[in-house]
Amino acid sequence: MKSLLAAFLLLTLFDLGEADDGKHSSCSSPLGDPGRVSETAFSASSPRFNAEEAYSTHMPEHLLCDACKAIAFQMQEYLAKAEAKRSSAKAPATLLSESEYVDTLENSCSQSWENYGVTEVQGVKRFTGPGLRSQETMTVMMTGGPWPARLYMLCQSYLGEFGEEQIYEEYRRQPAALAVFLCSGDCSLAPIQPRVRKEV
Repeated sequence: MKSLLAAFLLLTLFDLGEADDGKHSSCSSPLGDPGRVSETAFSASSPRFNAEEAYSTHMPEHLLCDACKAIAFQMQEYLAKAEAKRSSAKAPATLLSESEYVDTLENSCSQSWENYGVTEVQGVKRFTGPGLRSQETMTVMMTGGPWPARLYMLCQSYLGEFGEEQIYEEYRRQPAALAVFLCSGDCSLAPIQPRVRKEV
């Protein structure tokens, strides 16, 4: 509901001109020549979910790659902040103790995940949020609902599958490559959306 309200408010801000009544805007150009405000119509709708996307307790397979990249980004951010807290201004990043990196990774999974949601662009559903490639078109992002719980469960499954120690070692080896380490399986399994062939 919050995302629909935000989309409505955003669309309202774009409605600067008056609708086809021939009146000029009350604003004038810097040269004093009153001009008509551009009237551009925007339309956006929330993604339509199939039964699996709407009701399953697990992350749908076609969203696993994006979800994994979001989780890897958050783990990287949380670990970087934890190391920065331990470091002085003069010393390089200090290694975290086992209890510290375990707690940090648990906290990265236990967050609210409120900045992530699903959007649909040209019929393809994608996760959007921090650490993910942003879409250039204006879309409606559906947050809340089942997505935070699914991200939490998937994050916990990575901690169980790889272990906190191995995840932290990979992060220390090359922080930016944490997504490659965690997501190589999920991103290779993500089904490719079929493209519609144009008949000649």
